[in-house]
Amino acid sequence: MIRIMITNEPPGKEQAAASDPTPDRKMDNGLILASASPRRSELLARMGYAFDVIPADVDESIRPGADPAEEAVRLAIAKAEDVAGRVGPAIVVGADTLCALGGEILGKPADREHAVEMLGRLSGTRHHVITGICVIDTESGRRAAEAVSTAVTMRPMTDEQVREYVASGEADGKAGAYAIQETADRYVEQIEGSFDNVVGLPTERLADILADFGAKPTT
Repeated sequence: MIRIMITNEPPGKEQAAASDPTPDRKMDNGLILASASPRRSELLARMGYAFDVIPADVDESIRPGADPAEEAVRLAIAKAEDVAGRVGPAIVVGADTLCALGGEILGKPADREHAVEMLGRLSGTRHHVITGICVIDTESGRRAAEAVSTAVTMRPMTDEQVREYVASGEADGKAGAYAIQETADRYVEQIEGSFDNVVGLPTERLADILADFGAKPTT
């Protein structure tokens, strides 16, 4: 499932005026990642890009009953717009990852008991991990946004395994309460689609979009 939205409206003008009266912050590189996620930084660096990191400051609350792909894209746009409104000429990348089970969004667990409940529900299921991405050229106002979905089939986990995994701290702050790039891969039976997308950034698709925006790897 991939949904694409492209517009040419200049982003973040009102935000820039409200939050930064002089949005001319000079970046060391022409590319900005609007995320504090070390996993996304690692993936983008692995793609060969030089970039700056400016975490977005947005409300990441999930709207009740929202479509998972649309919600992931909405949050990715919000993050990219927030940072785009605070900097000068740059290409800004925003991203947000959600887990969806039968159309229901499972975001980041509120606490470890919530993580136990969430992971228990995902145990033995085929669910989807969806990452919304948004790329904005602050100079031209051009933008592209879409959602990339990966199907994940998880092996059944015992209650003891769920609690042991959550107690390790690995589930903290992770969509769906698991991190496939760490030790949760032992509970994954099959992946249909991009592995990097499950980690938090669909690198294959993002590379195509960045190339279309004129951003080139440095290595």
